[in-house]
Amino acid sequence: MEPKSDEERAGAAGYRPRVADRELGECLAAAGAVLIEGPRACGKTATAQQMAESEVFLDVDRAAQDMIAVNPDLVLEGTTPRLIDEWQTAPVVWNHIRRAVDAHPGKGHFILTGSAVPPDDITRHTGAGRIIRLRLRPMSLFELGRSTGRVSLAHMIGGAPSQSPSTDLTVNDLAEMVCVGGWPGHLHSSPDEAMRVNRSYVEDICRADLKRVDGVRRDPERVRRFLHSLARNVATHASLATITRDVAGPDDPRMTGHTARSYLTGLERLMVVEDQPAWASHSRSRSRIQVRPKRHFVDPSIAVAALDAGPEQLFRDFSWFGLLFESLVVRDLRVYAQAMGARVRHYRDDTHLEVDAIVDAGPGRWAAFEIKLGLGRIDDAARSLLKFVDRVDTSRCGEPAALGVIVERGFGYVRPDGVSVIPLGALGP
Repeated sequence: MEPKSDEERAGAAGYRPRVADRELGECLAAAGAVLIEGPRACGKTATAQQMAESEVFLDVDRAAQDMIAVNPDLVLEGTTPRLIDEWQTAPVVWNHIRRAVDAHPGKGHFILTGSAVPPDDITRHTGAGRIIRLRLRPMSLFELGRSTGRVSLAHMIGGAPSQSPSTDLTVNDLAEMVCVGGWPGHLHSSPDEAMRVNRSYVEDICRADLKRVDGVRRDPERVRRFLHSLARNVATHASLATITRDVAGPDDPRMTGHTARSYLTGLERLMVVEDQPAWASHSRSRSRIQVRPKRHFVDPSIAVAALDAGPEQLFRDFSWFGLLFESLVVRDLRVYAQAMGARVRHYRDDTHLEVDAIVDAGPGRWAAFEIKLGLGRIDDAARSLLKFVDRVDTSRCGEPAALGVIVERGFGYVRPDGVSVIPLGALGP
């Protein structure tokens, strides 16, 4: 199923194409319904509207809310694909959609969007074969028009060399992009306006959003401190125990590990945090692989907003800026990897050998990347990647399709040692 043309979709004026557009069409062709999940304001509704022929907005349509209380099936009536926006505000419709899919032949009847997993997790009732989930994240630099896409992740996984002309992203550009984020609503806003909205987003999480997912009232100040700690530890392996101690400090004995876990679970259900799991590789060495995840927000701008920071703070703390840059790259890699059915992992062992990102596309298809802010760090990063490959049992997991160092700017090329140098402004799907 193809997206509509501009003439066919009157409401699509100004829509910026997404990497997930093609995936949405493929999902609709494969199943009776598609659930687009992602954090609030990442563009789920606009993306769904490119395919939908009719729509209902359950979070704002009072008439639809009243009708659901009487007969939920009537809300599902309409030309298909029918968009059911923010379905989790009326979880009862889930089972009615399942039955409607069973009752009607063919595919692509419904598109659901959701920015939170409902408290009782009603989707545990099977949707297998009926409803496919599609994850939507904030926009990548390629989608924002800030990357040329000349270095394709899919092509690298296929074994193609990565080359590109020099890109012109400056450190100032990067700082601004980290602070503004990939939120579609910021496309026509100034950086100051965007950062103000981001801070409001974080405040909403502290005061109201967490309660939406589990019904539990929490102290907004304690939630705020929890987000502060996650923001300070972005792109690190900080344990939950470390974060708990950081939040509690000397004055809050009620901040226990159990409480911290409930906060993290709530943020995961809001889809505003997305930790990066470890890669389960086969090793030829005796080093032990560490399984602790790396901490990330779904967009690094949330970390910046949580600490009420801006570009000037990033320049004063270049170490933190480097971690935010890594988180920005991981966000983009996730967008591009999902388009080809791959996942983004990391590697760390007990000798402190680390690889920032491993794109795992299935048996025998993987690539490893170091992410470095600063061109002077390329040589060390390349040596680390080659050392890592020497430890991996490639007879069991296959040779890497690519090894690369992702940097902020410059040319894209392959070094004599086989490691690619990839400017972020050239990376694409």
